Amino acid sequence: MTGRIVTANRLRDGAVVFRTKSGAWSSRVADAALLGEAEAAAALAAAQADAGRQVVVAPYLAEAEAGPDGPVPVEFRERIRAAGPTIGLPGAAQA
Repeated sequence: MTGRIVTANRLRDGAVVFRTKSGAWSSRVADAALLGEAEAAAALAAAQADAGRQVVVAPYLAEAEAGPDGPVPVEFRERIRAAGPTIGLPGAAQA
């Protein structure tokens, strides 16, 4: 199944986060809700409300496919965001 996931950056620390089915935010792409077009629009609206409450910044939809462990982003940029930094940062996991 191909669908959409909602992603943003957590305002507190800048971490890449993904919106779950329950409406929470997770740093694991595997926890992201894989949504159809109608569901995606509603989830993005809810994510934008979270941005208004200063929980996350710049939420948007990204295309993803169902994988064995959860959604897998389609676009290369989104795969990098999901995997983490590609350079060594102090205290950060490296992809």
